[in-house]
Amino acid sequence: MASVADPEPAFRPRMGRLLGDVIVGLGYCGRDVVEEAVHAAQDSGLQLGQVLLDAGKLTSDELAMCVAERFGLEYMSLREFEPDAAALYLVPPAAVRRLDAVPVGFRDGSLLVAMANPSNVLALDDMTMLTDLRVEPIVVSREDLDALLTRLTRLDDEVVEDDEEEEEPDAVLREGADDSPTVKLVRSILAQAIEHGASDVHFNPDDGDLMVRYRIDGMMSDATRIPRKQAARVISRIKILSDLDISERRLPQDGRTSLTVGGRRIDIRVTIVPLVAGESAVLRVLDPGDGPMSFGQIGMSAANRATVEAALARSHGAILATGPTGSGKSTSLYAAVAIVAAPEKTLMTIEDPVEYRLSGVKQMQVNERAGLTFATGLRSIVRADPDIIMVGEMRDRESARIAIESALTGHLVMSTLHTNSAPAAAARLVDMGVEPYLVASAVECVIAQRLARRLCASCKKPTSVPGAVVGVGDVTVEVFDAVGCPRCRQQGYRGRLGLFEVMTVNDEIRSLIVQRAPAGEIARLAISQGMLTLHDDGLAKVRAGDTSLAEVARVTG
Repeated sequence: MASVADPEPAFRPRMGRLLGDVIVGLGYCGRDVVEEAVHAAQDSGLQLGQVLLDAGKLTSDELAMCVAERFGLEYMSLREFEPDAAALYLVPPAAVRRLDAVPVGFRDGSLLVAMANPSNVLALDDMTMLTDLRVEPIVVSREDLDALLTRLTRLDDEVVEDDEEEEEPDAVLREGADDSPTVKLVRSILAQAIEHGASDVHFNPDDGDLMVRYRIDGMMSDATRIPRKQAARVISRIKILSDLDISERRLPQDGRTSLTVGGRRIDIRVTIVPLVAGESAVLRVLDPGDGPMSFGQIGMSAANRATVEAALARSHGAILATGPTGSGKSTSLYAAVAIVAAPEKTLMTIEDPVEYRLSGVKQMQVNERAGLTFATGLRSIVRADPDIIMVGEMRDRESARIAIESALTGHLVMSTLHTNSAPAAAARLVDMGVEPYLVASAVECVIAQRLARRLCASCKKPTSVPGAVVGVGDVTVEVFDAVGCPRCRQQGYRGRLGLFEVMTVNDEIRSLIVQRAPAGEIARLAISQGMLTLHDDGLAKVRAGDTSLAEVARVTG
């Protein structure tokens, strides 16, 4: 990257052949058509390219390719290129519109600038002075450039920080009046993350810059790189938005903020972590969307749904959703709540965070700063005459003990637990200090789950595999593989679905729990009684064409 104090001179266009000669040479128009257009341009005062466009002899993209060829520059189409969010807001939108040139990315220390007219050296000089970076123009069509300018304006209007009128004066005082591009940059990155369906946005320090990465469908991917000139300001902006101390750089901090994107409220949980290379920020995007999904929508089979719904129909007992972080446990709890919620019952929850606001449900938000933990909140809920209790997570011995005892005293309790399989849930509760006989008596059903990526319906391709590979015997079976297309960002997958392992706790399994039997022994008994493992459920979804063998292997190991 060029020195901030001494950027390299702006690009100077290399005047090559005449535009008419280029158009003829590339075969877009004949010589007679171009000569006629040249005379029309002289008479009307219009440029040759515009005359050919108006006459329908050239498309906007063809003209841009001819201009790029004339100046020896690269041509770019927005259909094949996703602009870098960090570059888009490196220059104030007002200046971008004035210069008729849009920063779209970085390459080898240079700022890539999209232009329809690369001969505008004054715009290039201004862009160099505004950014302190070496500028490299890229030719785009007039239509694509207008679309970029419209996008900047739309993001500026649609992405609104909640309570902005109260926060903005403080932001100006603490960040400086020249930080408007930083404010817009953070908005743009978050808007792009939400548009792509990212669940997390990571801002990682890297050699003075900030590398921005999105977690989409459970997988991390690079999004953009923020130059060191803006890196510290971006972290400060995130702190201000989430009401954190911008002067504290030695200790981790946690906060929250909200955005309104296109009229939809998005909650964001923020974690700031001081690293050796600088401060890192991780933003968890909580998008309520259209509300909680059902078990069917998240991919649970009809047989597993029937088992879970039978447990939910009971008036007491515990139903547990287990799995690692990010496996969709909370989504399953909300699906369960939608089944059991009824006007004649009182349903109370304690969550961290409250992801969906549910009508008719009493929801409590954990606030550890104020002393409201899962244990203290659950203790209060039990005294508030609930019929059904949802506990966001059993984090410690006390919350686990209260939840299990509540399930034994006439309450239906739903909660999550961190274990790798359904049979391991009992051992985990015992390890947390709950007596085995209490676990055996209280737990009715355990749902273990993972999230696998769903194959993109637009590009998945069929392939044949031996039936033994997908668990159906000695036959050839057609399954699908991932390919990649623009709709799935060349990933081959769009969205996710759940893989489930549902275990009913019957008398035989209760006996093993009381005996402190290992999880493997409980698993063998449950499988013999008809439980499908996570891997088996994954193979069923491979046979159905919903996901791939490679994805099931990645998720289930």
